[in-house]
Amino acid sequence: MSWRRGGGDGGLSRRWAFLLCVGSFCLGLLFTNRMWTLPEASEIARPNANVEESNMPVAAECGSKKIQEKHDYRDILQVQDAHHDVQSLDKTIASLETELSAARSLQESLLNGSPVAEEFKASESIGRRKYLMVIGINTAFSSRKRRDSIRYTWMPQGEKRKNLEEEKGIIIRFVIGHSAISGGIVDRAIEAEDRKHGDFMRIDHVEGYLALSGKTKAYFATAVSLWDADFYVKVDDDVHVNIATLGQILSRLALKPRVYIGCMKSGPVLSEKGVRYYEPEHWKFGESGNKYFRHATGQLYAISKDLATYISINKHILHKYINEDVSLGSWFIGLDVEHIDDKRLCCGTPPGKLPLLHT
Repeated sequence: MSWRRGGGDGGLSRRWAFLLCVGSFCLGLLFTNRMWTLPEASEIARPNANVEESNMPVAAECGSKKIQEKHDYRDILQVQDAHHDVQSLDKTIASLETELSAARSLQESLLNGSPVAEEFKASESIGRRKYLMVIGINTAFSSRKRRDSIRYTWMPQGEKRKNLEEEKGIIIRFVIGHSAISGGIVDRAIEAEDRKHGDFMRIDHVEGYLALSGKTKAYFATAVSLWDADFYVKVDDDVHVNIATLGQILSRLALKPRVYIGCMKSGPVLSEKGVRYYEPEHWKFGESGNKYFRHATGQLYAISKDLATYISINKHILHKYINEDVSLGSWFIGLDVEHIDDKRLCCGTPPGKLPLLHT
C-alpha cells in the first residue's frame, strides 16, 4: 500500500488515518482498564481457590468462633448449675449421714445396755432440742478415782445434772470405748458404773493410749449425732472445770461460724524415738527442731457444731497423728476456721479467775 497526500481513489486520507489512530488508542485504554481492575476484598481472602477450608485465614472464622464461644459459655453455665446441684446433694447426704450415725449410736447404746439419753428419745418425736454445749470427759478404764473426784466436785449428779441439761443446756458425759476383747471384765465394770450413775457416753472405739486421736474423732462424731449443740467440748479427767465461766465464754461465741477455741500452743516436733510425745511422722513437719502448727492443748478445747459435723462426715479420711491435740489441729488446716487463743482455758492457773484447775 502506498501513502498519498490527496484523497484520490485507492488512497487513505490523513483525516481518516488520524481518526483511526485515535479510535485505536481509546480501545487500548478501555482494554487496559478492564485488565487492571483491583480485585474485590473477598477475592484477597481467597488467593488460591484450591486452598482447603481448614487452612482459611483466622479473619474468615471470627463469626463462627464467636458463635462457638457463646455455646461454650452456655455449657459453662450448665456445668455451674450442675455443680450447685451436687453441692445441695452433698448437704443432703451429710444430713443423712449424721442421722445414720445417730441411729448407729442408739443401737450401740441398746446393745451395750447403756441408758439412752432422754434428749435422743425426745428427738425421735418432737425434733432435736438445742443445747449450749456438750462436755465430753475423756476417761479410761483405770480412772475410776478420777471420775469419782469429778462427780463429787464440778459435775452435778442425779436431778441436779438433769436440771443443768434442761435449764442451762449443758450436757456432761464421761467418754469411753471398749476393750480389745469386747465384753471383758473391764467392760462389765464400766457397765455397772454406768447403771449406777448414768453419766457415760459409750463410743465405738478400742481404748488405748496410742489411739487417742481415733477416740477424739469418734467422740465428736457420736456427740454431734446425739445432741444438737452450739459447741462440743473435750476435757481430760484430771482437769476440774468451772462450768459457769466456760458457759459464759462459749455463749459469746455462739453466733460465730467454725470456731476452734482453747489454750493455743506450738510445741516442738519430737523426733527422738522413746521419748514422751514422740512423733513417728516428724519428717512431715520439715527439718529437725521444727515446731507444730498452732493448736489447742489437749486438756480442754471446744469446737462449734459445724466443725464437729465436718469431723463426723469425714472421719474415715481424716489423718491421725500420734498426739490427739495435733490431730485435731491438723483437721482444720485449710479450712476457714477461727482459732481463738483464750488463756482462761489454760491449766495450772489460779482458781477463781480461770475455769480450769488440775486435780
